[in-house]
Amino acid sequence: MPPKPPAVAYARPPSTDYFAFTYAALVFIGGVIGFVKAGSLMSLLVGTVMGTLLGIGARSVSADPSRSWLLLGVSTALMVVMGLRFAQSSVFMPAGLIACVSGISFVRYGVRLANEMD
Repeated sequence: MPPKPPAVAYARPPSTDYFAFTYAALVFIGGVIGFVKAGSLMSLLVGTVMGTLLGIGARSVSADPSRSWLLLGVSTALMVVMGLRFAQSSVFMPAGLIACVSGISFVRYGVRLANEMD
């Protein structure tokens, strides 16, 4: 009879943060759509850069939930900028949608970081 392998304590496997990846895809694709529909190079540039940063943050927080600083920072920036645009235009798409999702993300990752600091 072969010997039993030693008991090893395994770390909790990483859990995919589907919300963060969906948020990253929404911002990235929104930038591309803004370029295609309106010819806005700024939408393409900002959407792809912010979407990529959110994707990096999503991967990071999926590997270690305590590493949500990047998501919190990008969410804050998008919430403020798109919230101001929505307030000026009163048109929900796309500024209102991104401001709302960014606000949800801000609360989600802000609370997570605040709980870790306790």
